[in-house]
Amino acid sequence: MADTATTASVAAASAANASSDAPPFQLGKPRFQQTSFYGRFRHFLDIIDPRTLFVTERRLREAVQLLEDYKHGTLRPGVTNEQLWSAQKIKQAILHPDTNEKIFMPFRMSGYIPFGTPIVVGLLLPNQTLASTVFWQWLNQSHNACVNYANRNATKPSPVSKFIQGYLGAVISAVSIATKSSPNSCEVGCPISCPRSLSQILMSSQKQEARHCRPIQMAHQETADLPPSLSCSPAGDGISSANICNVVLMRYGELEEGIDVLDSDGNLVGSSKIAARHALLETALTRVVLPMPILVLPPIVMSMLEKTSLLQARPRLLLPVQSLVCLAAFGLALPLAISLFPQMSEIETSQLEPEIAQATSSRTVVYNKGL
Repeated sequence: MADTATTASVAAASAANASSDAPPFQLGKPRFQQTSFYGRFRHFLDIIDPRTLFVTERRLREAVQLLEDYKHGTLRPGVTNEQLWSAQKIKQAILHPDTNEKIFMPFRMSGYIPFGTPIVVGLLLPNQTLASTVFWQWLNQSHNACVNYANRNATKPSPVSKFIQGYLGAVISAVSIATKSSPNSCEVGCPISCPRSLSQILMSSQKQEARHCRPIQMAHQETADLPPSLSCSPAGDGISSANICNVVLMRYGELEEGIDVLDSDGNLVGSSKIAARHALLETALTRVVLPMPILVLPPIVMSMLEKTSLLQARPRLLLPVQSLVCLAAFGLALPLAISLFPQMSEIETSQLEPEIAQATSSRTVVYNKGL
């Protein structure tokens, strides 16, 4: 009956869609193919689109209702594929796929960069004391922890006590790692009082520590082909450790309880701890890859920009320009990193628990990896 109703909805909208460039709408399916990196990249560009932060409650209800009408075959005539895809984009960007509850705006993937920017600015302040460094790192790690938790696999209910335990463990350990691998002094060739660069701040945990000490003064540039930021070595171990620690501790409940796995028709097969391990591993890998563009691109771009007459004449613009370059790099890095794996990942039943393999005839099942 549901299939007949959906077919009727498609038929009702076919005339309006005849001239549309949008692909045929599929309820609950991504607009772009998830088998290729490019398809996943385009899909996650929709998920992190900051314009969805301005969607009103009324517009969200209209989008959800439009999708419900499509599902039940009561779609009004004239609705186009583009309108349906737009409605699904709004729903996926705002509502959690497992609970259908709204994700708090600062913790949505679409709000990760906009709401993280003030924290980055605070981390960028030069000549910080240990107390101010710990404060900004705590705020940064708290934001990252809440983003990790809000975008977890939520097929199993989790008590508040679990969240508090995970939060304290994640933030304390990640802040410790971040501060220990963020020395206030630099290696030979950089002034000890030089402010930490934005690439260093962004690399500190998901935006986490790119150890690029950069003096504001540009005296060394006449005798060096590379920018001063490259004269300080990165602490890659600190970056990876803080990222993985934050993700695993905030989502540790999935390892204990398992996560739901579904067959190709969307039917629940069972709960799997092995799938949970795969989900956390994939998510942790995205957090390790996330800082790489921020580590590589800004030094290259800044090495070229620093030779321009504008920055040569106005060295005070160096820090604001570098901030914009690093934020742009982070805006590129986020969709690139989370596109490594589809959000709904697939795994063969032979790799899961025996009871899962026996409960379905499907060769593979899918699970929500989380973001």
